[in-house]
Amino acid sequence: MASKDKTTSHRIDTDIVTVGREPGEYFGFVNPPVYRGSTVLYPDLAAFEQRKARYPYGRTGSPTTDSLEAAMTHLEGGAGTVLTSSGLAAIAIALQSQVKSGDHVLVTDSCYAPTRRFCANMLTRFGVETEYYDPRIGGAISDLIRDNTAVVFLESPGSQTFEVQDIPAIADAARDRGVVTMIDNTWATPLFLKALDLGVDISIHAATKYVGGHSDVMLGTVTANSRTWPSVKETWGFLGECAGPDVVWLGQRGIRTLSARLKHQMAAGIDVARWLEQRPEIAAVLHPALESHPDHALWKRDFSGASSLFSIVLKPGPKEALAAFVDGLDLFGIGASWGGYESLALPFDPRAYRTATTWEADGPAVRLHIGLEDTADLIADLEAGLERWRNAGGSA
Repeated sequence: MASKDKTTSHRIDTDIVTVGREPGEYFGFVNPPVYRGSTVLYPDLAAFEQRKARYPYGRTGSPTTDSLEAAMTHLEGGAGTVLTSSGLAAIAIALQSQVKSGDHVLVTDSCYAPTRRFCANMLTRFGVETEYYDPRIGGAISDLIRDNTAVVFLESPGSQTFEVQDIPAIADAARDRGVVTMIDNTWATPLFLKALDLGVDISIHAATKYVGGHSDVMLGTVTANSRTWPSVKETWGFLGECAGPDVVWLGQRGIRTLSARLKHQMAAGIDVARWLEQRPEIAAVLHPALESHPDHALWKRDFSGASSLFSIVLKPGPKEALAAFVDGLDLFGIGASWGGYESLALPFDPRAYRTATTWEADGPAVRLHIGLEDTADLIADLEAGLERWRNAGGSA
């Protein structure tokens, strides 16, 4: 089967399967091979001096990386994609591609915590100031933009607390002032949020998560529009960043089943969230696809679906009750990542690192990732956990 004609318009489920595969170039094999290599040989001195080669050096790319880059670029609707060794590396490269000494950046207060650490510990070394903003600020972001503002960094929904941002309003306000916008789009993936279509310049993914889908890779992607692509590609090259071929191959393998996995996980996540919403032990369920979520209308307007990551806030209770709830779970592991086939539960408290907003929940919060297990089994596991919570002194 030939790969998808890039000029032909198909629905996204077809694109996920076809884009970036060129079986005709690999003797008909369906999947691109893994090219492991550093040195690329040239036929003669003239070719070497002019670097006349499709792949001049292993770090700069191979047929293996082409496959995933092409798929992400097409799905995101961008001008190009670079692959990185992790989601955090993708964030770091995207930011560094757009800032210089003396610049000011605006970052959502609900961002992934390592993004904050990079800004605080690396950007400051180079004379770049970071200011955090309320994720629900919308078009009023214009009031925070200065003459030296270079970037507005979004993440929607917000990490752990799931605030949904008014992406078009923020992008419009930034564009009017010549400011670049970028978004950590890991939660939605290119399936459920077309960030560049909403006016964002750069879309970033921890492909470690849903793109890989099996909790066995560390991988990041940065997809840029035509305005920002040259600086993204240049910065990526200057920093010598690259993802290993075996990891990239796993990423391009994972993306082929992304739609099938996410459809199942979206439905399962919503089912579990709705069940939790009815439980007396739960003070709030932070899932944008629920009508009870304060930003549900924004999610419904801009997103075409929801992934299976959300949070719950329990009613007040002692730490022993939280430990009883989480430690006794059979099907939910305690782990810092998400997006794989397995379910996870991770307690969190964002009060220590929020600066522009205040976390006001009275009870403990737990982030849940719903995997591919049977939904009824997951609900039964949570039900037993909530019983342990009550028995250990948690409120209901």
